[in-house]
Amino acid sequence: MAREQLIVLNALDVAKTQWYHFTAIVIAGMGFFTDAYDLFCISLVTKLLGRIYYHVDGAPNPGTLPPRVSAAVNGVALCGTLAGQLFFGWLGDKLGRKRVYGITLILMVVSAIASGLSFGKSPNGVMTTLCFFRFWLGFGVGGDYPLSATIMSEYANKKTRGAFIAAVFAMQGFGILAGGFVALIVSTAFNHSFNAPPYSVDPIGSTVPQADYVWRIVLMVGAVPATLTYYWRMKMPETARYTALVAKNAKQAAADMSKVLHVELEVEEEKVAKMTIENQSNSFGLFSREFLKRHGLHLFGTCSTWFLLDIAFYSNNLFQKDIFSAIGWLPPAQTMNAIDEVFKIAKAQTLIALWSTVPGYWCTVFLIDYIGRFAIQMMGFFFMTVFMFALAIPYDHWIQKAHRIGFVVIYSLTFFFANFGPNATTFVVPAEIFPARLRSTCHGISAAAGKAGAIVGAFGFLYAAQSTDKTKTEAGYPPGIGIKNSLIMLGVINFVGMICTLCVPEAKGKSLEELSGENEEETDQAVASTRTAPV
Repeated sequence: MAREQLIVLNALDVAKTQWYHFTAIVIAGMGFFTDAYDLFCISLVTKLLGRIYYHVDGAPNPGTLPPRVSAAVNGVALCGTLAGQLFFGWLGDKLGRKRVYGITLILMVVSAIASGLSFGKSPNGVMTTLCFFRFWLGFGVGGDYPLSATIMSEYANKKTRGAFIAAVFAMQGFGILAGGFVALIVSTAFNHSFNAPPYSVDPIGSTVPQADYVWRIVLMVGAVPATLTYYWRMKMPETARYTALVAKNAKQAAADMSKVLHVELEVEEEKVAKMTIENQSNSFGLFSREFLKRHGLHLFGTCSTWFLLDIAFYSNNLFQKDIFSAIGWLPPAQTMNAIDEVFKIAKAQTLIALWSTVPGYWCTVFLIDYIGRFAIQMMGFFFMTVFMFALAIPYDHWIQKAHRIGFVVIYSLTFFFANFGPNATTFVVPAEIFPARLRSTCHGISAAAGKAGAIVGAFGFLYAAQSTDKTKTEAGYPPGIGIKNSLIMLGVINFVGMICTLCVPEAKGKSLEELSGENEEETDQAVASTRTAPV
């Protein structure tokens, strides 16, 4: 038998969609806009970094980042993100969502600016300081995952909660687009002002000294949206669920939500006090047998699906440069100057984001509360599996010039169904199914598992996708298993993701307390106490 829900929490669950819902989406979503910009803008300028800092006189091709340097520059932010997800997820449950929320934003602003100011007496020195600041940038980005998801889930009503959380995550798509647009604008402006010959005509002159400002500006612009959001984040009240269920302050929870909902709410101090007494021996911790019994399978489901998804999703991103070259979006590097190459890369990645990534995100937003999280995640993994095998098995057919457009269409569909699928739902579900006192921690653990998968994808498949023929590998890389076999492996990983999705419960249309079992905990404990009480 379930305990009667607190009035303030029920008011949130049944509230009609109001202005404060959209305000919360924008405030939390701008964090994810910044997250995506900061994490993905580095891929737009890595080739430029190679030209500037690793030029070799007399080489037939422009300089490129050495394999270890490239892996570090692209992946160090992911390592920071993983650490930040674990730390700030835990801190959000200990100190409160709002108190920690501003810290992550400050860290992101300072680190984004510092990344653009990276310095050193040698190329490796510049890359070392860049990696140092990118790690702390990722650390701040990592904190945004559990905090934004938890805050949005605890503010939302149960009817449209999935759409609201997914809308916060969908701001990533606009962040990726913004990174592309900024790179396009900056590279166009510099190319117009400092026109340079292609590398094949003048290897040294093709990279003008002013090109060093291009990558710095692109990285530093990431601090702007985060700075604009800080004031509004600090004005948000703490969520009622944290205040009432974790901090046990019913008066403050009612006062905060009365302002948000514009209604008078009854202060239920006696009910909260009673809940506290009844639940003292039942407030199990994360590493308890009771948690394992109640939520262990769910945590395994959220962690494993996010881990598997990010292996496929991030490694899939690594193939973009091969696709761009195959369809002629990227001419050979020696036919362009350094800044023109930035423009071409930004243009290609922006088009992919515009036509596949962003639509996928928003299909999830519009449909998640109608067809459910489980169905979208299962469907996404299924079609990603199908399309990976469709690319891999007849791979020799696709690489022929006449069929390359078909390859790109199917390749784009894998991005669409990743975002209209597990890339969105793996973010939404962990914010709904765990108890309030552990919600941020468990979301952080799930997200960190995802970033562990991203690291495997970013580092492992960078080497795995190299040609099996040693003469055809990129400079500095050992032979790998080739793109065809890598795609087959990604298809298998997506199929395993489908199986692990069976461990994830459906959260559509249910209150957070119903999903986490918090309404039953106190009742069960009270019944047990009654049975053992002396006569």
